[in-house]
Amino acid sequence: MANVSSSNGLEKRPKLRFPGFDEPWKAEMLSDFSERVTRKNTKNETNLPLTISSKDGLVDQISYFNKMVASKDISSYYLLKEGEYAYNKSYSVGYDFGSIKRLDRYPMGALSTLYICFALKRHNSDFIRAYFDSLKWYREIYMISAEGARNHGLLNVPTEDFFQTIHYLPQDTREQRKIANFIITLDRRIDAQQSLVKSLKKYKRGALKAVFTQQVSFSAKPQKWDKYKMGDLISLQSGQDFAPAEYNDQEIGVPYMTGASCIEKGETVVSRWTQTPRCYAYKGDTLLVCKGSGSGAVVRLTQEKAHIARQFMSLRANEKNDKRLLLLPDGFLVG
Repeated sequence: MANVSSSNGLEKRPKLRFPGFDEPWKAEMLSDFSERVTRKNTKNETNLPLTISSKDGLVDQISYFNKMVASKDISSYYLLKEGEYAYNKSYSVGYDFGSIKRLDRYPMGALSTLYICFALKRHNSDFIRAYFDSLKWYREIYMISAEGARNHGLLNVPTEDFFQTIHYLPQDTREQRKIANFIITLDRRIDAQQSLVKSLKKYKRGALKAVFTQQVSFSAKPQKWDKYKMGDLISLQSGQDFAPAEYNDQEIGVPYMTGASCIEKGETVVSRWTQTPRCYAYKGDTLLVCKGSGSGAVVRLTQEKAHIARQFMSLRANEKNDKRLLLLPDGFLVG
């Protein structure tokens, strides 16, 4: 098996392969292994309007948006059946050239004609699903989309050109199945971990409620809890926005925390700096997003100090309060 990728334009040999497979992956047009689906829901075979979420796939529009975005009459929509695919040409964060998803959750559904739908003629469907999740096909969409051209937020991708995009795929169905099973195993582990995290968060909320309503105590002897006004325990610092001329991305000055975009994986991250700070937050302070997108999110500042924008409020423990106790979601104080 080769240790490096190689290509002659019509085939490729990937670096990483499962043992026992060394045949090249061959170039195929999308039309070689799929065919367009244009059947309409004219007989109202389904009353389920679908939408495509880049993260969650093809989902029930009513449940996803908590309302029906489509018109009441969906007889002119495409009728998509389980196992078939649809391409969403709209941009979303992390999906610059849209997303291709397979219908897995329902036997059938109705989808707007703005989407491009297709069904496989051959190849392992689980493998193809994983392939489109990989975004490996983005280069082909980039090549055929009109640069900067968008219609109602959708990329200008002609349907005919879409089906002429080139994809390098293994021809041995055993290799396809091996790859698909590996990805499915990972998906199941992710689902299990997410379920565990969800359960732990629910347990934490219950524990916080029990502790701070004095339903349980960690002391051998019940102790009296004193009441304080919030202002006696913490101090609040409001933020102030800067004009573009007052901040930079060259790491000059102190960090400028602008809002929820500065929170990643429970930590504060910096992409802007300022030399004229006026509203300081310090390491260990709790930053509460109080305006705009992500309102309600909280995080502890991990930098030594930073200027905060109007989207943030800084919460700092006073001397009467253990500095490890800071206001977090659900209205509870936790250490």
